[in-house]
Amino acid sequence: MQKVTAVVGRNGSGKTLYIDQLRKRLASDRVRYIAFTDSYGVNVDGQYYLQLRWNQHDIDHETPTVGELLERAYRLAGDDTPERRELQQQLYRLFHMEEFLDKYVITLSSGELRKFQLTKTLFANPRLLIMDNPFIGLDAETRDQLKALLLTLAQERDMEVMLVLSKTDDIPDFVSKVIEIEGNKEYSNAAAYYAQQQPVPPHVLSDEKRQAILSLPYHDNDYDCQTVVDMKEVSIRYGERTILKDLNWTVKNGERWALSGQNGSGKSTLLSLVCADNPQSYACDITLFDRPRGSGESIWDIKKHIGYVSPEMHRSYKRDLPAIRVVASGLMETIGLYAVPNPQDYERCRWWLDIFGIGHLAERRFLQLSSGEQRLVLLARAFVKDPQLLILDEPLHGLDLWNRRLAKDIIETFCQRRNKTMIMVTHYEAELPAGITNKLFLARNL
Repeated sequence: MQKVTAVVGRNGSGKTLYIDQLRKRLASDRVRYIAFTDSYGVNVDGQYYLQLRWNQHDIDHETPTVGELLERAYRLAGDDTPERRELQQQLYRLFHMEEFLDKYVITLSSGELRKFQLTKTLFANPRLLIMDNPFIGLDAETRDQLKALLLTLAQERDMEVMLVLSKTDDIPDFVSKVIEIEGNKEYSNAAAYYAQQQPVPPHVLSDEKRQAILSLPYHDNDYDCQTVVDMKEVSIRYGERTILKDLNWTVKNGERWALSGQNGSGKSTLLSLVCADNPQSYACDITLFDRPRGSGESIWDIKKHIGYVSPEMHRSYKRDLPAIRVVASGLMETIGLYAVPNPQDYERCRWWLDIFGIGHLAERRFLQLSSGEQRLVLLARAFVKDPQLLILDEPLHGLDLWNRRLAKDIIETFCQRRNKTMIMVTHYEAELPAGITNKLFLARNL
């Protein structure tokens, strides 16, 4: 019997369709499926908007906490036996969940949210556990621990595990079968699969497209500034929990920053302050583009110069618009698109979709795209206004190896232009583009 199987394929190759057909065929309560989109809250909360995570006053405080929801899921999944309690505590220890059991689900970081979903799913002790991109959003230590846990579950429990992976270098070395969707090929293990794969070239962006990006015209209304971001003694607290404490951070024009830290260390919270999505940003000493916040310029004037993609943004896109309208929403800083762009704006949107290799998907509805194709659309949205500041919060989530290299090529090329600054968050060192000039590591406040 195959204990751990990996299902792999390019973005849009049909991995989700394959899994859907498998689930219909098996149709059993002992089959559990956790999808990529679950990390963005599709099955966690009903109403979600981009800034809700940081607007905790909007949360109904009769809402159960993470710990209460997990205890409820634990009891619904089976009898309260010493063996099951040990599994529960093992999962809590693995994911450091004691640090956020008292939080509300809506306030979790993307990595914490994935840990919550994984834990709840594992409580059910399924016969077959299907996990779609389980390692994305997790820091390196937790990824290794999760792989060890999956191996233990497969070896010591009557459980089969199926991993659906876009990022094929995440295939654990203990898998007993690899199914490649393209061509319906099967391999006996990860080594056999890798032996048949052609390596991704060092660069995949064509010279023509690279030159086109470098040749983009500059704007007369760009800020001519020395300092893009300046934070002084910034602290963020929610109740008794301190997320950021006395942070001083300066980002100069033209710098390219790598922002890292464990799940829940405050990386996305920090970026929400820059983008003014966090209401506490107005009480902090923050300067953007040499202009102190609150000095008279509206945040919308500032946002015109910022291109942004994040797990929260992906999570908040629930309107089933054509992909080109999602990209066009970046020109107006809206999640949905309520005004009709002019033909020139639409042409710019088509141009960026083509740069990201998805021009053929322009009229396809966003919710009908694969998660990886959706991420490429949101990346095009971040670039469409030719921003001075790129804020990329885990931008390569769900992308296959080719599209990861393509996105890195585009980021690297774009940042070679004058007056361009970048801040990027990733849990994978290999995802960082070339030319990183500075690094900031955030430690979790315990």
